Amino acid sequence: MRSAILKTALCAALAGVLLAPPAQAVTQATDTFPLPNGFQPEGIEIGPGPFAYFGSRATGSIYRADLRTGKGKIISDGPGTPSLGLKSDDRGRLFVAGGNAGNARVIDLRTGAVLKSYTLATGASFVNDVVLTRDAAWITDSTNPVLYKLPLRRHGGLPGEAVTLPLTGAVQYADGINVNGIAATPDRKGLLLVQSNTGKLFRADPRTGVTTEVDLGGELLTNGDGLLLHGRTLYVVQNRLNTVAVLRLSHDGTSGRVPDRLTDERFDIPTTVAAFGKRLYLPNARFSTPPTPDTPYDVVSIKR
Repeated sequence: MRSAILKTALCAALAGVLLAPPAQAVTQATDTFPLPNGFQPEGIEIGPGPFAYFGSRATGSIYRADLRTGKGKIISDGPGTPSLGLKSDDRGRLFVAGGNAGNARVIDLRTGAVLKSYTLATGASFVNDVVLTRDAAWITDSTNPVLYKLPLRRHGGLPGEAVTLPLTGAVQYADGINVNGIAATPDRKGLLLVQSNTGKLFRADPRTGVTTEVDLGGELLTNGDGLLLHGRTLYVVQNRLNTVAVLRLSHDGTSGRVPDRLTDERFDIPTTVAAFGKRLYLPNARFSTPPTPDTPYDVVSIKR
């Protein structure tokens, strides 16, 4: 009799575990989670591991969030100037574009220490986004028609200074935000650049800086901001349109089509995008909301 009672109790306990809903905090963190009030996010990067990194355009501080819980903390205090585009490597380093400060810096993700800072421009500039390739970090400037290159040495060693590559060819700078987001082409032989004010996508030759317009069949990517390449699929955040355009590119990145556009009622001018598992994560920059120290900000995730 006693063994029968124990067996019944054990079965009931196991059933309770198996049928119990997942923890509410984890579910909420997967879909939406907060950033510190007044943070003013812009860039996002995910990894190594289930950790997302965000840069503040107000202070330049770097915030790390655990995607499993949505909780996080500041890991690197900023210099008081913006931190915009972000990219991390497998050496635990975060490359940060410095906006109108005209600089870039590399941060140790383990300690938050600044490993190296680079002055990229001394006049008017808007150092906006960054992508890592096999042998370099490439950084855009939305004010000046150039790319900045940090050529990585053997075993990923950081260079002493940056190299400036003028952009020529099809891209023409005008008033407003010009070249913004950057990504590699699917074949890894070129660079993709979205121009926010014209909505055009360009392919740049990293050896020469010559640009050609990517044939999108007449489609425009107006307000194009952060880019994310996954295979031959390119996600383009159209910030003020609260939209993510989904492009299917040719292997060399010279042409593409826009089979889909994603939106969500929780979007409030998202700027950049990163992926973890089957989801895309986007920080809401809330450009149309006057920032105060108490203004709330958050991160939204959607299925990709």
